[in-house]
Amino acid sequence: MHFEVLVEDASGKIALSHFMRKIFSQNEQKHSFRIHSYKGIGRIPKNLKGKTDPQKRILLDRLPKLLKGYGKSLKDTTASVVVVVDLDDKNCIAFKQEMVDVLNNCNPCPTTLFRIAIEEMEAWLLGGCWVTQRQ
Repeated sequence: MHFEVLVEDASGKIALSHFMRKIFSQNEQKHSFRIHSYKGIGRIPKNLKGKTDPQKRILLDRLPKLLKGYGKSLKDTTASVVVVVDLDDKNCIAFKQEMVDVLNNCNPCPTTLFRIAIEEMEAWLLGGCWVTQRQ
């Protein structure tokens, strides 16, 4: 299986890369992953079609377009998208629902997992705090 992982910053990419290599090296099945880091978390556009500046590379600002693109490009594959973000000062349930709403607006809809780090991502990786999400 292949995983396209979206993280909000470069330090998250470094931490996840190390973590995923360790997990996959212990697994006899062949898995691959590619981690894409962004320059901040931003916020989901109100109309889900907001104008975004691709040069800024802000994760949630670009999430609607990213998931729609993955829906088309990963169609008929076993690949999954994993979105890993920090909770910061947000309401966890409402924040998760915002991301699910973006996903539900995609057609086709990519297999997507949302993972919310309750503390900073690096602390989350060490502590193992995961929020479950539908495919």
